[in-house]
Amino acid sequence: MKRLILGMPLDALTMDDVLDRCRGSLTTRERTLVGVVNAAKMVRLRHDTHLRDSLLDCDVLLADGQSVVWASRLLRRRLPERVAGIDLFERLLEMAARDGWSVYLLGAQPDVLATLQQRLGERLPALKIAGARDGYFADSEASAVAADIRQSGADMLFLGMTSPKKEIFLGDYGATLGVPVLHGVGGSFDILAGITKRAPLRWQRLGLEWLYRVLQEPRRLWRRYLTTNATFIALVVRDLVRPQPPYRHSSGD
Repeated sequence: MKRLILGMPLDALTMDDVLDRCRGSLTTRERTLVGVVNAAKMVRLRHDTHLRDSLLDCDVLLADGQSVVWASRLLRRRLPERVAGIDLFERLLEMAARDGWSVYLLGAQPDVLATLQQRLGERLPALKIAGARDGYFADSEASAVAADIRQSGADMLFLGMTSPKKEIFLGDYGATLGVPVLHGVGGSFDILAGITKRAPLRWQRLGLEWLYRVLQEPRRLWRRYLTTNATFIALVVRDLVRPQPPYRHSSGD
């Protein structure tokens, strides 16, 4: 079931629901393209048509940020829970290792990607990595990267790239890759590789992961989060008074 949150149709699913959906796709070979949104992305997509279209193309669109879940409750369009992209990533990796599915890792810097593969090998020795490619490729190389993914025969594709690059890549090539489960995981490669730290669980439950990040890089991030969070709150308040109509794909489909 969909819930319209600030114009975006989010799926009212739990983590277990999403895992069941992905398990079904692996069996039937029908695509499940997973997208996630947080407050920052909800703000950005208002003016970024390519990002917005890429999210509208997703088969499953989830609330990655706790603030989006809170907004859904305030707007009386309740989402059952936050399904964080990194948590889904880890659960899918565990599923792949347990059930014999293969994965392709796309993203991060070459050294981070190498460390990630080493750590996954130690943590999940049964995991089959069909292929891997760092995320620092030119737009002109994107089609070749897509071809490599297609030829790998991977069952799951994880994109450890920032927004909107990962959404754009999935929007442009997702339908041609032949991969049943596709999930953009942002900075999760860096976290699982041990390069950056994730906020403690208590901070996550309080919806303060953004503040934890700011405290790690205050000079670079404080202004961005202050502006984004204020804009997100303003959008929610406005939606209470005058609901945002659903966004439409720019192509008119």
